[in-house]
Amino acid sequence: MNTPIQKILFGSPGTGKSHKIDSEIVPNQLKIDINKTPENVIKTVFHPEYTHGDFIGKLMPITRSGKVEYNFYEGHFLRALAQAYKNILKVHDKNGNQLDESEIENTVLIIDEINRGNSAAIFGSVFQLLDRDDQGWSNYYININEIAFIKILELIELSFTYDRNGEIDEKSLKTLQSKHKFLNFDFVNRTIKIPHNLSIIATMNTSDSSIYYMDSAFKRRWEWEFIDINSESICEKGTAFEDREQWISFIGKLNLFIKSNHKYVRGIEDKQIGHFFIKDKQIEKSTIQNKLMFFLWDSVFNRDKKPLINLLYGEDKKYHDELTTFGDFAKQVDTFIKAINEKYYV
Repeated sequence: MNTPIQKILFGSPGTGKSHKIDSEIVPNQLKIDINKTPENVIKTVFHPEYTHGDFIGKLMPITRSGKVEYNFYEGHFLRALAQAYKNILKVHDKNGNQLDESEIENTVLIIDEINRGNSAAIFGSVFQLLDRDDQGWSNYYININEIAFIKILELIELSFTYDRNGEIDEKSLKTLQSKHKFLNFDFVNRTIKIPHNLSIIATMNTSDSSIYYMDSAFKRRWEWEFIDINSESICEKGTAFEDREQWISFIGKLNLFIKSNHKYVRGIEDKQIGHFFIKDKQIEKSTIQNKLMFFLWDSVFNRDKKPLINLLYGEDKKYHDELTTFGDFAKQVDTFIKAINEKYYV
């Protein structure tokens, strides 16, 4: 079974985030040879003028023989989604309706500068698809309009028929439904999911002053990897919590810490941590660093880092310059976990 990557690499400009994606993650982790299968790598860059239509697809006018016609052009996400489905179909057809998961090629959508566009507006309902199950498929589905749905069928080369009124023949869709249940979307009701062989990887410059706000719900649906100024990943080795029971106990204590510092937090209800903020059964220290600690740094105590400084070093002012960057904080993962566990009780 392919394990998708859904990650944002973040750090200062010029630290090699895009280079790491191209030279390490794509060829080594996803096993995509861009020279042999360039169609499996779809790239885009978010910016203030980038829209939902650019991401999903939009109608564009074209003049032919003096007449204006409108064609639907797929966006980057729709093209990546269709390519992933096409790779599944290719293996299914090759093996005579038998699906050998190990042969399915990965597809990746790479988004540079994800925080330079309005990600909430760009993703729209696709946001719901970012929650993945243990098999790598979206937990939930979304409905898409008929034009986008037809484009997907065209891109993955599935044929259907029209009735006398020029509308899609529902019988042909039901036939496709019965033959292609393994694609996990509903041909009749026009619903889709992200398949397990589609990864989405983005980059983000944390020091960019002209960025759009990314809400907590959006951030939670990604893994995070911090690249420091030396172009190295902050990924402490080792296990932080061996099971969900340890994690849930820790989260209870962490929420007490957040609530006890409520005067430093804007919107306290949205800033506490739920049990499924991290869904892994065994949670690594690197996940705590890059996802939980970054959330605390960037979203919970974004206005004032004093609670974090006091948690790690106490009231002694000589340590108040110890946490000037997120990299400083992330390196204190062991101290952070120990401090929460020892100072708070549930």
